[in-house]
Amino acid sequence: MAPMQKIFLVGLMGAGKSTVGRLLARDFGLDFVDSDHEIVARNGVPVATIFEVEGEAGFRARERRIIDELTRREALVLATGGGVVIDPDNRRDLAGRGFVIYLHARPEQLWLRLQHDRSRPLLQGADPRGRLMRLYRERDPWYRETADLVVETGRQSASRLARQISAELSARVAPADDLSVTANPAPTEPACNR
Repeated sequence: MAPMQKIFLVGLMGAGKSTVGRLLARDFGLDFVDSDHEIVARNGVPVATIFEVEGEAGFRARERRIIDELTRREALVLATGGGVVIDPDNRRDLAGRGFVIYLHARPEQLWLRLQHDRSRPLLQGADPRGRLMRLYRERDPWYRETADLVVETGRQSASRLARQISAELSARVAPADDLSVTANPAPTEPACNR
């Protein structure tokens, strides 16, 4: 059984939220949902198309509705889109309704992972690497504000990262606990080192 019944993963694009989220869900017997994939499934078009037609504001409005709904579900691991923390209501709902894990990766590391990925609307343009650096500077404080746990992703495999997170979560919950999660317990040191 999962030590936490609602686990929400935040972090920049390319941090490994979807991959690690699937592994955590499998290990703990929870459902897995990727909020961006849910938006695509409900709208029938890729995220990039929503950005083209409605702009970022249109996408963020759709994301807001999905996050409000998904954070109310039980027994869930949720991988969020990288920009979810822009909206203060999303930050409030994530922090107040589950256990939030920030998968932290340095922008230089993310660039190595993403430099050939053409599916990321916010990295299309003249200076995608510079844009990634700016996104990191803007969003890192919000990720940290929202997170119950910050995990350094480094160069380790997703399976190793998931095992380390599982161990950290299991250590936080005593066997007699009722498996409920309280919002924003005292901050802790990162569970993983580079």
